[in-house]
Amino acid sequence: MNVRLLAATTGRILRQLRHDPRTVAMLVVVPTVLLTLLYFMFADQPTPPGQPSTFDRIALIMLGVFPFVIMFLVTSIAMLRERTSGTLERLLTTPLGKLDLLFGYGIAFGLAATVQASVATGVAYWLFDLHTTGSAGLVILIAVVNAVLGVALGLFCSAFAQTEFQAVQFMPVVVIPQLLLCGLFVGRDRMAGWLQAISDVLPLSYAVEALQQVGAHAEPTGTMWRDLAVVVGAVLVALVLAAATLRRRTG
Repeated sequence: MNVRLLAATTGRILRQLRHDPRTVAMLVVVPTVLLTLLYFMFADQPTPPGQPSTFDRIALIMLGVFPFVIMFLVTSIAMLRERTSGTLERLLTTPLGKLDLLFGYGIAFGLAATVQASVATGVAYWLFDLHTTGSAGLVILIAVVNAVLGVALGLFCSAFAQTEFQAVQFMPVVVIPQLLLCGLFVGRDRMAGWLQAISDVLPLSYAVEALQQVGAHAEPTGTMWRDLAVVVGAVLVALVLAAATLRRRTG
């Protein structure tokens, strides 16, 4: 990768985002609106003594899940538009390399995810009184890494889509199984053995476990750092695979 080209690509994508108010609203406003819905859904639910409230447990995980889902959707469609509009073909006739382009996407959307996660986490802690044993800063860190995971997987999947509708169709294949098996609904240790084996190879499972570690421990744990490292590794693998499958044209 070329640092100058990488920086130029990152800047171009950030400028595109700045001039797209609908995408900015989806990135920043939608997670906050969804957290608001969660709060009012669980506000009156009884809490067993000594246990975190239902809102605390679910909202903490959703602070990592929402960026993952939204970034996957936005990125897969954005890259598809780059290809179908001919922009990608023009870019790849320049010295710009595939990794420069894809890592530029990852950095640009990672910066956008930092804003997204900071706003959503601030609303959750200060407006809805979310309580975690660990720090809000760690929640933001994990949420940002999870958002970049969504970016990387979105870039990879976009290579196999020819229309925006096809890009959206990857959500039930890539995103929903991870949501079901990440431990949000049923603890992974209580799943059938074959389901647990699948869960163990899905990166979102480790992001959720890292958030649960923050919820339960005042200081960062070894398990949390290990889980975060697994998610970062999955990001790098997905970006490299996306570069290997990147095509200039659709069809």
